[in-house]
Amino acid sequence: MKSVELRLMAELMKDSRRSDRQLAKVIGVSQPTISRTIAKLKRDGYIKEFTVIPDYEKLGYQLAAFTLVKMKSGLSKEELQKAREIGLRDMRHAPSEIVLFERGLDEGYSAILVSFHKDYTNYYKLKERMRQYPFLDLAATKSFIIDLTDKVHYRYLTFSTLASNLLEAEEKIKQPTIRHPRTAKPTGFSKSNS
Repeated sequence: MKSVELRLMAELMKDSRRSDRQLAKVIGVSQPTISRTIAKLKRDGYIKEFTVIPDYEKLGYQLAAFTLVKMKSGLSKEELQKAREIGLRDMRHAPSEIVLFERGLDEGYSAILVSFHKDYTNYYKLKERMRQYPFLDLAATKSFIIDLTDKVHYRYLTFSTLASNLLEAEEKIKQPTIRHPRTAKPTGFSKSNS
């Protein structure tokens, strides 16, 4: 990814409501460059969608749930493949409170499901719907529930911090390594550390 593309992605992650003209001014390139780069980032799949991060409580959501899902042990390859096909099919038509469902690995867990709920009744309805999948080990499934009405929050969901991380990583790549004059081997220190 080119430097302008990376900086543009970071700026869009911080606030995607800004005009191309405003973004061009911040990044230091022309407005047409910004417009072309945004189109390219969308076409290449770097930008999936433009959205907002709402105040969930104000919208009536009381809970956020992070549910670790475990498959039953002893499934044959065919059963496992069928389970994956059902999961892919059903997630296309999943209840709208599910915002993320991804496979992964963590101490035997197969996937994580992230969902938002108006109340505990709504959350338990989702748990009940999970019972229709005989390949899930519901006894081993765990949820971490966040009370969105709690007055103490350490860090809200934001992509601004990820944008900062992208830019920090790019800066580290750009910093030249100082070489020892006799051996011409890197010393491991960048100019900022000397």
